[in-house]
Amino acid sequence: MQLKIMPKKKRLSAGRVPLILFLCQMISALEVPLDLVQPPTITQQSPKDYIIDPRENIVIQCEAKGKPPPSFSWTRNGTHFDTDKDPLVTMKPGSGTLVINIMSEGKAETYEGVYQCTARNERGAAISNNIVVRPSRSPLWTKEKLEPITLQSGQSLVLPCRPPIGLPPPIIFWMDNSFQRLPQSERVSQGLNGDLYFSNVLPEDTREDYICYARFNHTQTIQQKQPISVKVVSVDELNDTIAANLSDTEVYGAKSNRERPPTFLTPEGNTSNKEELRGNVLSLECIAEGLPTPLIYWMKEEGTLPFNRTCYRNFQKTLQILQVSEADSGNYRCIAKNALGAIHHTISVTVKAAPYWITAPQNLVLSPGEDGALICRANGNPKPSISWLANGVPIEIAPDDPSRKIDGDTIIFSNVQERSSAVYQCNASNEYGYLLANAFVNVLAEPPRILTSANTLYQVIANRPALLDCAFFGSPLPTIEWFKGAKGSALREDIYVLHDNGTLEIPVAQKDSTGTYTCVARNKLGMAKNEAHLEIKDPTRIIKQPEFSVVQRGSTVSFECKVKHDHTLIPTVLWLKDKGELPSDGRFTVDKDHLVVTDVSDDDSGTYTCVANTTLDNVSASAGLIVVDVPNPPFDLELTDQLDKSVQLSWTPGDDNNSPITKFIIEYEDAMHEAGLWHHQTEVPGTQTTAQLKLSPFVIYSFRVMAENSLGRSLPSERSEQYLTKAAEPDKNPTTVEGLGSEPDNLVITWKPLNGFESNGPGLQYKVSWRQKDGDDEWTSVVVANVSKYIVSGTPTFVPYLIKVQALNDVGFAPEPAVVMGHSGEDLPMVAPGNVQVTVVNSTLAEVHWDAVPLKSIRGHLQGYRIYYWKAQSSSKRNRRHIEKKILTFQGSKTHGMLPGLEPFSNYTLNVRVVNGKGEGPASPDRVFGTPEGVPSAPSSLKIINPTLDSLTLEWDPPSHPNGILTEYILKYQPINSTHELGPLVDLKIPANKTRWTLKNLNFSTRYKFYFNAQTSAGSGSQITEEGVTTVDEGKMAGILPPDVGAGKAMASRQVDIATQGWFIGLMCAVALLILILLIVCFIRRNKGGKYPVKEKEDAHADPEIQPMKEDDGTFGEYSDAEDHKPLKKGSRTPSDRTVKKEDSDDSLVDYGEGVNGQFNEDGSFIGQYSGKKEKEPAEGNESSEAPSPVNAMNSFV
Repeated sequence: MQLKIMPKKKRLSAGRVPLILFLCQMISALEVPLDLVQPPTITQQSPKDYIIDPRENIVIQCEAKGKPPPSFSWTRNGTHFDTDKDPLVTMKPGSGTLVINIMSEGKAETYEGVYQCTARNERGAAISNNIVVRPSRSPLWTKEKLEPITLQSGQSLVLPCRPPIGLPPPIIFWMDNSFQRLPQSERVSQGLNGDLYFSNVLPEDTREDYICYARFNHTQTIQQKQPISVKVVSVDELNDTIAANLSDTEVYGAKSNRERPPTFLTPEGNTSNKEELRGNVLSLECIAEGLPTPLIYWMKEEGTLPFNRTCYRNFQKTLQILQVSEADSGNYRCIAKNALGAIHHTISVTVKAAPYWITAPQNLVLSPGEDGALICRANGNPKPSISWLANGVPIEIAPDDPSRKIDGDTIIFSNVQERSSAVYQCNASNEYGYLLANAFVNVLAEPPRILTSANTLYQVIANRPALLDCAFFGSPLPTIEWFKGAKGSALREDIYVLHDNGTLEIPVAQKDSTGTYTCVARNKLGMAKNEAHLEIKDPTRIIKQPEFSVVQRGSTVSFECKVKHDHTLIPTVLWLKDKGELPSDGRFTVDKDHLVVTDVSDDDSGTYTCVANTTLDNVSASAGLIVVDVPNPPFDLELTDQLDKSVQLSWTPGDDNNSPITKFIIEYEDAMHEAGLWHHQTEVPGTQTTAQLKLSPFVIYSFRVMAENSLGRSLPSERSEQYLTKAAEPDKNPTTVEGLGSEPDNLVITWKPLNGFESNGPGLQYKVSWRQKDGDDEWTSVVVANVSKYIVSGTPTFVPYLIKVQALNDVGFAPEPAVVMGHSGEDLPMVAPGNVQVTVVNSTLAEVHWDAVPLKSIRGHLQGYRIYYWKAQSSSKRNRRHIEKKILTFQGSKTHGMLPGLEPFSNYTLNVRVVNGKGEGPASPDRVFGTPEGVPSAPSSLKIINPTLDSLTLEWDPPSHPNGILTEYILKYQPINSTHELGPLVDLKIPANKTRWTLKNLNFSTRYKFYFNAQTSAGSGSQITEEGVTTVDEGKMAGILPPDVGAGKAMASRQVDIATQGWFIGLMCAVALLILILLIVCFIRRNKGGKYPVKEKEDAHADPEIQPMKEDDGTFGEYSDAEDHKPLKKGSRTPSDRTVKKEDSDDSLVDYGEGVNGQFNEDGSFIGQYSGKKEKEPAEGNESSEAPSPVNAMNSFV
């Protein structure tokens, strides 16, 4: 299906309204291509009222187009202006613009006049407006003598300006000699005529330099009026200055200094008239005088002021209505009012109108034989008259054209021919102005042509309107058809809208709207077509919008803005603040998705907008930023309602910095007593700006206020004025009153004195009073200075006293003080506790009882009883100079106590003393008691020595604390097999006088565990344990297991019985023979000889834990533990890996014994040493003989 365009806009989809944004253009007003013949059209001209700068060349514009190109001519003041005859006047080539060169010579006034331009070609003539050319003028002020003005305070005053008449009118303002604008207010203001009005004058209005300035913007000049001097005086001063010039009968009776109701300075009278032209700004002015200064109000009678076009100027003395229309005509009333009355003035407003277009004539293109019309309709007040011209000539005298007919504001054309082409002018005029419009009739026969570029690509965002242009021209008017696709598929009527100018509109473009569209224009003379291509793009979206933020001043805030867009479009992201550019500040940084603002300040508050732009669309998202902080300090502190003990404080809150103030904190300073130190006074809610403060007498107060919100507390305000309260008697007495004696015969009365703030007046003193509690004595009183202690001497020892301390100052006494009880000084107790009894509870605990000491004998505050006790020394310790005594104190009046931690089987001595605040009393007689026996401690040591095949010898030290008489020792032991399982337990009792015991008939090569403890009559004590091993039979290794590292316990090691092996017996014989040979060689090499000191060494080192044999002990060589890397002694070739090299010995004894160090006992038997690390004993001396090691012996042969 095809779409056809008609002369009027055709709506293909019923019920749809075309976009208002699109300007529809009638075909009759289409532009004619410049390559076609057409009458002239004025394209540019100077304004009707053309004010020129007389210092520059005059340029009067007139540009036009047409084919053939038009020629230009001018008239001046209604007559032909021959530009060729004036050498100062030239016309721009190809243009009608005049250039008048007055800068070289000539005057602007010479060329003042009314100019009109005519552009003409073979098809007609177009004319310009009447251009009135006038040079601007900025004349000087006429010289005048201005007398000084002297007037009374309160009078009204008008200072006239009367600027010179200029072209255009100047801008008026008042300044002083320093070029500073004079301040204006409701009392002093400048009128529309430039005069300066004073509703009433004040003494501060006195000055000698009231100067009116006129600024002529066109010539950029300022003219100045002579200064006006004004002096404002009082009535008395004014009478004194003029008294000399007045006769005795003349009296200056001015009443202007009195208050008076308003009267109008301008306009005069009760009514006035105002006329304004439509479209201008209506300005109405009322200025009144009076005392006090009147205020001005405006209203419209029988109507309301237009809301969106009304504004007030000059402190509401001027009412302005913008774009005034005929509907704004009517009566406007201004009202001046003060406390003494009101007055009004009515201004009758009439709005006139210069002509304005209703329908301006449009160019008309017709083909031969067609009909058409030119319509010219205008309105105005009064209604304008319409006149027609043809080619610049009144149509009444223009050549006749049979195809046209004039019908008032319309020219009707029928059956036009080529000769009907012409330019027609419509002139609409009234007394306020005129309108002139050119419209041509161009008769052409032209086939269609499409003016839009071919194959234009349109890119549109999905779901938005798509407009495909098809600008065309043809005569007669072509019809337009649109097709979609190469095959010309039909367009659905409910999707598309075709506009009169040929544009195809797709109201809601979708992805399937993409494709190629063809525009076809046809008339009877031919056809033209054009293709357009449409692409639909995905819309740009902000998928992560910036969020509203509230941040504290000085912090950092970040706004995020993530954009999703069509992949073929490149977006740009722009950030705005309050719809403007971001501040040019280094604190603002923008990266791909974020705007970051650091060190935020108050000025950063506002709305931040992220704008994402592509070539086709833009989207935006905004977020607000509120910068908060602690409040600004309050200010303007004021003290009111000042009474003796109260005052009202008021203040003005500072800026809350966008976080509401929750409370105000009030502090005070006492400049008399604690200058520079601020104290908390009170707090009030944040909605309150006054506080009633309670005051103390005789204080110089200063106050300050702090505001607090959710972010914290403000800085303090400036301090208030000082306020001194009157003195008064103290309203409180000292606190913490006490009476204690420092000596047995005195009473020390102490108290906490009042501070200066609490003194309430000068001359602070204290009245100290006392008397014995149990006596009938009167109160004894003394007045002391501002101190905190008074000592009463000559008192009995430890007697209760009643005490009171009262404050007083120069005004009077404080209220009666409270009475407290104290005591005179204490002395040492006189009597010791009696009837001291000791009951032994057990061997470590005893209980002591005594009789209480009478209170009178204590002579002070009873603090308790103290027991001294000590252990009786043995005869061996009695020579010591110091006996260690122990002390236990029992608080209060207790008469018994327990003595813990005693040693069993010991004798103790004790005594008891009473204690008061002064010290201890005498001791009671000593009481001696003894503790029974207790169980002993464990034996001090246990060693296992001299292991044999079937016996082990135990050696021990008695308990360090026997706690009684030892009766016997208990020994228990049991065997341990190779899997560390324990065998049956054997008990054995050993006499108490023994320290050594040998167990016989034990199993050979067996490990035993021993449990050993001592016993008294009280029972068995703690036990000590040890382990040991019997030796192996027939040369097998035997011994005890040395303590394990860190645990001190010997580890059991399984032994291999190889004594019955033949090879071992042979080896032992060879070893014995080799040792014999080595010993013989060794004895021969010694000069002095000697013996091998085995037995002596054994006796000297009878250690139950057998140590590895040293060189002097007959060690087999130099062996070293893994942590004992000492070098071999000189002469030894035994390698450090504890093996004997094969070339030295193929049979090393170390190879026997399952990896333990091999040693020979003194009888030649082999001993297996269990692994266990012991620190080596130091060498016995150089005279010690070297061990008969086979290796050493072999080295001796070298």
